[in-house]
Amino acid sequence: MTRRAFLRTAGGLVAGAALAACAPSPPAPAPQTSGPVQLVYQDWRTEWFPGMAQRMLAQFHATHPNIRVFYTPDPDQLDERMMADFQAGTAPDVMAGCCDFFPVWGEKGYLLDLRPYVDADIDRSTINDWDAAQYRALATRSGVQFGLPKYHGALALYYNKDLFDKQGVPYPDDSWNHNDYHQAMTQLVRDRDLNGRFDRWGSMVDIAWDRIQVHINGWGGHLVDPGNPGHSLMSQPEAMAAMNWIRDRLWKDQTMASFLDVQNLETREAFIQERIAMVEDGSWALKDILENARFRVGVTTFPAGPAKKVTLATTDGFAIYAGTKYPDAAWELMKFLISQDYGRAMAQEQLLQPARASLVDEWAGFVRQEYPDQTKDMALEAFADGQVKGYSVTAEVFARMAEARQLVLGTWQQIFTLGQLPVEAMKEISDRIDQMQRA
Repeated sequence: MTRRAFLRTAGGLVAGAALAACAPSPPAPAPQTSGPVQLVYQDWRTEWFPGMAQRMLAQFHATHPNIRVFYTPDPDQLDERMMADFQAGTAPDVMAGCCDFFPVWGEKGYLLDLRPYVDADIDRSTINDWDAAQYRALATRSGVQFGLPKYHGALALYYNKDLFDKQGVPYPDDSWNHNDYHQAMTQLVRDRDLNGRFDRWGSMVDIAWDRIQVHINGWGGHLVDPGNPGHSLMSQPEAMAAMNWIRDRLWKDQTMASFLDVQNLETREAFIQERIAMVEDGSWALKDILENARFRVGVTTFPAGPAKKVTLATTDGFAIYAGTKYPDAAWELMKFLISQDYGRAMAQEQLLQPARASLVDEWAGFVRQEYPDQTKDMALEAFADGQVKGYSVTAEVFARMAEARQLVLGTWQQIFTLGQLPVEAMKEISDRIDQMQRA
């Protein structure tokens, strides 16, 4: 049975052993006139997640005997496949989303407005426990609350303590700005063969929408006009200055590694292999780094820009399909998914930073318990600093995001990765985006 056919008939499925399978073969639909309500819940397909979901949903079923949930893994090319499922009316009842495609689902009306349920069932202390920036990002500009936080991924600066000690460079801390950051990079590069080409670089940035944006925000600029999702600000002086700073590090003094320099390794993998001394990465990479790095790892808050200190918060959240036949039952599942217990389970299983600030100390305890030697003197609180102090930002989204994203990322590839274009090329791209949004 295809995934789409499964979603068409899943209203009669019963969750069970199939929870742990990536391609379940469900039984025939049960009569709709009797038995519990059936829901389809779609979420990550990673190796660790299905087993955790099975264990947690067993708890949900024990307290909700009239609701049965069938877990199905996210399809490949999630953003594209889900748009097709929404249009065909075959989307799951409850799902997870993130990044720049999640708000698009909400803006197009494919996700249920949770505001009435939140107002009736969620107390203010729970809302205050979430990162305000993350919570706001899960609502449309018209006020539709299309999602609620799943976990809180936060960007920080990892560094190799052994390399810093070897070069006699002081460790970074939360007082660092981009000048301090750049100065340290220049002290940490290495040309081992003395052939005029570096084989170790100071740091690395992922050439991705939100990773470039966080630098631009630190300069006081934006990609998208906060007051008008149809207007680009990426050609404004603040945005241009931030992008020029990144390009200069990659191509002028070459203190930052490009993806070509590290043979297209992921940023975290380049750090683990000691190709770079620092890396801009998030709490989502913590377990992988602690598990595989063979050096002492430090972490601190993201360096402040010339205008302000910011850090990136992910927009991972849960949502309910607007076309679900069972919105009240789906809300009961949603409350379970955003509960402390579910957040705690993800923290224990994969060391994912919880969405709730009140669980951060407990999460840090899980990390230290699993990696006691590696986390000795590690400032894990750096990951929650933006949430606690209110300087987190989330991905900025255009009204017509897919087209804008394609234009921008293609140009950034030529500017940053290949060094073929100057940052000034973004002025034309910005104008084209504005024209596109008006079309």
